[in-house]
Amino acid sequence: MKLLIKAGQAVLQVFYQILKIFPVQDKIVMISRQSERPSVDFLLLGNEIKKEAPSVKVVFLCRTLDGGVDSSAGEKLGYICHMFCQMYHLATSKAAVLDSYCIVVSLLRHRKRLQVIQMWHSMGTMKLFGYTAVGSGEGTSREIAESMHMHENYDYFIAASPNYKDHLARGFRCDADKAFISPLPRYDLLRSREYKEKKSKEIYSLYPELRNKKTILYCPTFRNNETQMRKALERLAACLPEDCSMVVKLHPLSKIDLTGEKVYTADEFSSFDMLFAADYVISDYSCIVYEAGILGLPLCFYAFDLENYMQERGFALDYEKEMPGIMSEDPGIIMKAIASDEINMDEVRAFTDRYIEKTESATKKIAGFVLSVGRMKSER
Repeated sequence: MKLLIKAGQAVLQVFYQILKIFPVQDKIVMISRQSERPSVDFLLLGNEIKKEAPSVKVVFLCRTLDGGVDSSAGEKLGYICHMFCQMYHLATSKAAVLDSYCIVVSLLRHRKRLQVIQMWHSMGTMKLFGYTAVGSGEGTSREIAESMHMHENYDYFIAASPNYKDHLARGFRCDADKAFISPLPRYDLLRSREYKEKKSKEIYSLYPELRNKKTILYCPTFRNNETQMRKALERLAACLPEDCSMVVKLHPLSKIDLTGEKVYTADEFSSFDMLFAADYVISDYSCIVYEAGILGLPLCFYAFDLENYMQERGFALDYEKEMPGIMSEDPGIIMKAIASDEINMDEVRAFTDRYIEKTESATKKIAGFVLSVGRMKSER
C-alpha cells in the first residue's frame, strides 16, 4: 500500500508541476469532501470575500467520496478527475480554504505563496479525529495516515475558541500557534433574529403542526454498525410525551428507514435548519450541541452506547463531566426531564461560552483574515 501511494504521489506531483506554469490569480479556492455543494459556511465566507474584495475570484470545489476505499471503480475514477481540477486551482490561487481533509493539499508540494487555511467543519470539540483517532476502531490506520501525509501543509487553522485550538492542533498534528480564533461563519446566522424568523417560517409553512407542540430535534452521531442505534431510536420514540413532536435528523450515510415511526424526518431541511424550529435538542456525541447552545436551546444527551463509543472512538474532552443538560442511556429519564423542564440552562450557557468565543461578525473576521494572509487587496 505504501509503495502504491508513493507512486501515485509521484505521478500527481509531475502533473502539478506542469500546472504551476499557469499564472497565479487573485483567487481563493474552497475545497470540501463534506458534500456535493458548498456548505453554509463556504457560501457565507465566499459572499463576504466578494463584498470585501470584488476583484478576487472565489471557486468552490465540493465533491464527496462516501464509500472511500470501498467506492466503485467509477466513483474512484470520477474523484481522481476531480483531484486534477483541485490541483489546477491550487496551482493558480493565492489561498485555499478547506473544511475537511484534502488529499492533494496534504500530498503535494505547493508554491510558497499559497496559503492553506483549514476551516474544519465542526463548530466545537467532541470526538477524537485525525491523528488523535489514528489506530482506533473508527480511525485511520497509522500506516495509511503517515503514507498519505494526512493533514499536512496547513498554514493556519480556524478554532472557535482558545479552548478548542489544542484539540484541533493535535488532530492535525501541527503547532497550536497556527490557530486563528473565530467561530465559523454560521455563527452569524445563529445570532440573527431575522434569520431565525425567516427559517422557522419556512419550516412551519411545510409543517404547521409543529407550531402546536414542543418540538424535539434528535440528531444522533453516525455509527458503522446501526443495529443498536435502530433499537435506541425506537425506545426514544416510544417515550415521546403527548405534548411533543420529534424531528429525527440522521447522518446522510445512515441506512435506517424511519417509515412507520411516529417522528418527522423533515427531509426538505438540514439539521442546522431545524434548530430554528426546535424547543429541545437531543444528541449523543454530535457537535450540533454547540450550535444549539448558541441558540440557547436546552440540551439532552441520549448516551445509550457510551462505554462502547469511548472504546471505539474516544473523546477530546471529559464527556460525562463537561456535557451540559440531562445525560442518560434511559430514554424515559430524558423525556421526563423535557416534560418537566428540568434542564439547567446556566450549564448550557457556560459550556457554550467556554468553547465558542463571542464575536461581532465571524464571517467578516474570517474573510478579512483570508484576504490578509493571501495578500489580496480589500477594496472596501
